[in-house]
Amino acid sequence: MPFILFMLYHLTVIKDPERWRKWEDEQLRSEPLDYGKNLAIFEALLQYAMEMGVFPPADPLEGIEVDMRVARIVNVLKAD
Repeated sequence: MPFILFMLYHLTVIKDPERWRKWEDEQLRSEPLDYGKNLAIFEALLQYAMEMGVFPPADPLEGIEVDMRVARIVNVLKAD
């Protein structure tokens, strides 16, 4: 799913963003960070992507224009 569609989907699904932020903060406080577990998840996802042939990308700069456009939009919205 392209990033912009991902963001639009999540912006429309979360009806009460303040409540969501509070829930996220509570989750972060209640679960201690586990570097080893997070690293294992990352390595498993990387291995899976490599097995599927989608990483590394054939053209690393493919779609960079869209990413830059989305970044500009998101940064402008964050400033407000």
